[in-house]
Amino acid sequence: MLFAGLYLVALGVGGIKGSLPSHGAEQFDDGTPQGRKQRSTFFNYFVFCLSCGGLIAVTLVVWVEDNKGWQWGFGISTLAILLSIPVFLAGSASYRNKIPSGSPLTTIFKVLIAATLNPCKSRNTSNAIASMNTSPSYATTQMTQRKPEAFEGEAEEDDPRSKEVNLPSDGSLSFLNRAVTSKPVHRSLECSVQQVEDVKVVLKLLPVFACTIILNCCLAQLSTFSVQQASTMDTKLGSLKVPPASLPIFPILFIMILAPVYDHFIVPFARRATKTETGVTHLQRIGIGLGLSVLAMAVAALVEAKRKRVATDAGLINSAGPLPITFFWIALQYLFLGSADLFTLAGLLEFFFSEAPASMRSLATALSWASLAMGYYLSTVIVSVVNGVTGSSGHRPWLKGGNLNGYHLERFYWLMCVLSGLNFLHYLYWATRYKYRSAGSSK
Repeated sequence: MLFAGLYLVALGVGGIKGSLPSHGAEQFDDGTPQGRKQRSTFFNYFVFCLSCGGLIAVTLVVWVEDNKGWQWGFGISTLAILLSIPVFLAGSASYRNKIPSGSPLTTIFKVLIAATLNPCKSRNTSNAIASMNTSPSYATTQMTQRKPEAFEGEAEEDDPRSKEVNLPSDGSLSFLNRAVTSKPVHRSLECSVQQVEDVKVVLKLLPVFACTIILNCCLAQLSTFSVQQASTMDTKLGSLKVPPASLPIFPILFIMILAPVYDHFIVPFARRATKTETGVTHLQRIGIGLGLSVLAMAVAALVEAKRKRVATDAGLINSAGPLPITFFWIALQYLFLGSADLFTLAGLLEFFFSEAPASMRSLATALSWASLAMGYYLSTVIVSVVNGVTGSSGHRPWLKGGNLNGYHLERFYWLMCVLSGLNFLHYLYWATRYKYRSAGSSK
């Protein structure tokens, strides 16, 4: 019963987080500089509001669960969701709603299958697509038409998909062109130029998406091992003893402070300094976040080395008792990681929304949360691999044992720092080669 409830929660959260960013961003006019600035502010405060909810969760809800029971914590969360429904519905009359146009996944799979299965035989010249090797700096006007002989026995009529499209093309992913330049093996695989170009755009976003997975892997490590570290440290704050489960309050507070500072001070200053609309481009913002994640793991390794040194000096290396070191040292790594999360998540959401085709924006923004999930799964794999490799030949695994003081957690953090650094270099390779397609993104 419990697992059924947890799966339903995951399903509901997936629907909300996958749809809400794109729905909110659709309320702003993408065709004006003012609208794009307001949209950027929306993404900043979207992350800010997520942090507000997290603040309540790690303070009030954790306290209630510790003192009243878990059922009270689940009850408060359920009540909050129920209250949010009428609040959201109250604005239904004023929302700008997008007309449903079918699943973008269907379009993606259709184009990929058509490009794979369609024979290499090209259509006749009157059906052929216009040149797809034009400069990405200029929009190309292309016209696709079907001849009545395209399908034997079909009545002569105009193809409803035959329309002008104004999309740039740089010749990359040219194998997908076969979806329109080759005769389809079946009429259900008939694709338009617009659909092929949309799929190309989404595929070009995937390298940036992949580079954020390691960051979320770091988030997973610090939200698990850091709590264990704090449980061995002095968690007293005056007369109040802070539960280790409330430790994520540090990155949440940093995000809540940094989000308005970034939007109201850093961005305006960057706009004046660079004379551009955005001040900091989406990819630059993501890059700053990934760079901060490298620093976060380095700081985490240094803090863990200090914690173990204190345990050794105090003769408590084999003790489970609290060490004479305050848990505020953990806040240092959370300072960098919280900042990295804000820069990367908000930048990634806005980047995917502004660059993705209009018909695939919800799918693109949902990739941000897919990155989070994949990062947490990857963290489990990395921990298992590290324990398997370091525990071979009779050696003690780095991350196993009954006492955290016996772990080699600082080595693991250094490993994550190296992986994050390599991931950052990998990101720079793709980011420097990416060509923005939307107005304002690179200005």
